[in-house]
Formats: sequence, structure tokens, C-alpha cells
Amino acid sequence: MLLSVFFRDARLVFKKDELGSEIIRIALPAAMAFAADPVASLIDTAFIGRLGPVEIAAVGVAIAIFNQASKVTIFPLRRLGDLKKDAKSGEAKEPLPDDEMLDNMEKVSDTNSGKNIENKDSVSEDDCKTITISSSTHTDSTKSVNPETKEREATFPLSVDSIDCWWDSWSTASYIPHNWGKTSPAYYGCEIFIGDLTNIILDPIFIFVCRWGVSGAAIAHVLSQYLISVILLWRLMKKVDLLPPSVRDLQFSRFLKNGFLLLARVIAATICVTLAASRAARLGSTAMAAFQICLQVWLTSSLLADGLAVAGQAIIACAIADKDYQKATAAATRVLQMSFILGLGLAVVVGLGLHFGDIIFSKDLNVLHFIAIGIPFVAGTQPINAIAFVFDGVNFGASDFAYSSYSMVLVAVASIAAIVVLSKTGGFVGIWVALTIFMGLRTFAGVLRMGTGTGPWRFLRGRLLP
Repeated sequence: MLLSVFFRDARLVFKKDELGSEIIRIALPAAMAFAADPVASLIDTAFIGRLGPVEIAAVGVAIAIFNQASKVTIFPLRRLGDLKKDAKSGEAKEPLPDDEMLDNMEKVSDTNSGKNIENKDSVSEDDCKTITISSSTHTDSTKSVNPETKEREATFPLSVDSIDCWWDSWSTASYIPHNWGKTSPAYYGCEIFIGDLTNIILDPIFIFVCRWGVSGAAIAHVLSQYLISVILLWRLMKKVDLLPPSVRDLQFSRFLKNGFLLLARVIAATICVTLAASRAARLGSTAMAAFQICLQVWLTSSLLADGLAVAGQAIIACAIADKDYQKATAAATRVLQMSFILGLGLAVVVGLGLHFGDIIFSKDLNVLHFIAIGIPFVAGTQPINAIAFVFDGVNFGASDFAYSSYSMVLVAVASIAAIVVLSKTGGFVGIWVALTIFMGLRTFAGVLRMGTGTGPWRFLRGRLLP
């Protein structure tokens, strides 16, 4: 085991050197964009929680089903978004299968070996030919882009969620680390705050003033999503030519050929949380209400680490493409160390915040009792969650898609068994123990791959072993 790599240069974790600045320039705008929707959902939960435990429990069940369906069905659009047109022939170029991505990156770097790069540690549009980006916020999907491809391409997003998802794929993948300004797609991505703010404003009006209850919250959310979609679609139309949808344009055969492993990973990653919600619902409305509140806080805080995941992924992908393994190693260890520290900070904030602020979400004493039981798990797992999500970005940056998919399926199988057994024997506590096991196994899978120097991390063995 090459576990020492994870502690490499730990004293430099807060150093404001070039690598640290590059990470922050990517991570901050990404985290802001990714956090907007979960924070709005958390505020939704607070408003709905004022209605009573039955209402928040019902919303929790609906959200679990909706998230499971939407995250899987929008995945083909993300994957098909990788299709590019050849600049000369105009024909669509099929994306490479997942297990060929790393070899492709190394071949590309060979063609650039004669370039005179004045600053090896900087990433420019010309230096990096392939950037692969992933977001756990939208459940571990993968996007790739060739920055030299300037032509406008087109497939029409099929739904409100698809537009949001499509924009996330395009803008994040096109983000160049040194372009944090009004011309950066990441800047435009932050405009989703407008829609989320609309949701927050409309919630109390529709729920309490109009007395529409849970239906009012749903209407506010739908309207805000349409507003976000209009904004993003408008921005998207400036970047690509949109064509009317057709079965042929969707090219599902290519998706099934090239994205099967990633689709399996998406299903495996989401099914555990959905199953946990299902088991909590069987415990009654009070337990389910508390579970939904704890889960929303758990996910919102944990997903703040996605900014670091995106930063690590972009930098590592570019570094490996240039065969700059020293920078790839430094970037991987730096974002992992930063994620652990972020997780520790979140553990304190979430623990204290939920302990003293649980009354914001519900006034029901029984619900508050269950929330108190869940606080140690919600807060205590923050470091594990942060590392797990950043490991996803690190491994995707190394194009280790096959391992990420296989390991997630195995983790899901073990976690599903744990959820079923522990929910029956331990009830509410058992469900949270099982979710802790789920995130712990995800983290272990990342440590095992990089810590053993296997797969795309095999270069670590030559660098760190005598």
C-alpha cells in the first residue's frame, strides 16, 4: 500500500502557491453553482416542515422517487453531449469507450510533446486537449470536451431537468481554470441562483398566504425550475445550434455502447439513498419526517465538496494528458487533504447547527427527538462524505471509469444488504448506520485504488517505491 501518498506535503495544504490558487479558482465558482439548488431545497424543507410531520414525510417519499428517476433518465443526454463533429469532415465522432479514455489522453499528449510550454504548472486551452469533468451533485455523471473544437453542435434537451443538466455538462467541461470572469461558463452557471431565489420567495407565499400547503411548495419549485431552464436555454442557444428532437438524434445505441458502465454507477450510487428513504417511510410519518430533514442537511453540506472534486478532476486530467505525473499526484493529494479539512469543519457546523436549529424544520417534539438521534451520523460522516465525493473527481480525472463503476456496484450491493438488515434490526439508527457504511465503503474504494498504485495510478509505484 502506498498510503504515504495521501499525507504527502500535508503541511502545504493551505499554501497559496500556484496549485492552491488554481484549485480555488475552479472550486469556488463550481461549489457556489452546485450548492445553490441543495440550499434552496433545504429551505423548502424548512417551510414544509412547518406544516407538520405527515407533510414533510410525504415530500420525502416523493423526492426520493423523483431523484431516482430523474438522475437516471437524464444521464443519456449528458453522455450524448460528448459527441463532437469532426472539423474537417463534419461527421459525428463517437466518444471512446470508458476504458480507452486514458490511452487516448496519453496519445494526445504525445502529439503535443514538442510544444514549448513556458509554465508547466499552468493550464491553458492549447495545452490541455482533453478535460473530463464530473459532478456528484447530479450523481456522478461524466463529461469530456476538446477545447479546440469550436463548431456549434446540436441535440435538443428533452425536459426542464435535462436543460439544467445539459448546461452543467457543457459549462463545467468548458471551464478553463484561469478564466474566472464574466466570460466564463461557470459565471453563467451561477445564474441558477436567480431561479433558486425565486423558489425561496414563492414558497412562503404559496404555502402560507395562498394556503396551498405542500402543493404550493411544489408549484414554487416547478416555476423556479422553468425559470432556470429559460435562462440556461437562452445561454445554451448562444453556444450551440439546437435542432428539433428525433429518435435518431438521441443516438441511444451509442449511449448504451459507451456509457453502460457509468449508467450502472449512477444507478448503484442512487439506489442506496432511495432504498434508505423507503425503509424510513416504513417506520411511520414521524421517523420519515426526521429522516428527510436529516438527509437534506446531510446531502447539502456534503455536496459542498463537489467544488474540490471538479477542481481535482480538471487539473488531474490535464496533467496526465501532458504526462506531468508530479502535478497529477500533487493535485490529487492536495484536493483530498482539503476535502478532509472541509469535512471536519462541516462536521462542527452541521452538528451545532442542527442541534440548535432543528426547531427551524419542525416543532413536533417526536420529530425533534428523531433528529437528535440522527445528528451524530449527519455530522460525524461529513469528513467521510467529503473524501468520497472528491475521490470520485480524482478517479474520473484519471479516466478510471471502469473501476469507479465496478467498485460502486459492489459497494451498492453490500450497502443494500446493510440497509435491509440494519433497518429491520436497528430501525432509524440502523438506517443511518447503513448509510455510514455506504459512504465509508465508497471512500475505501478510492483509497484502495490510489493507495495500491494500480490502474491509472500505477505511475505512483515507480515514484514512491524504492
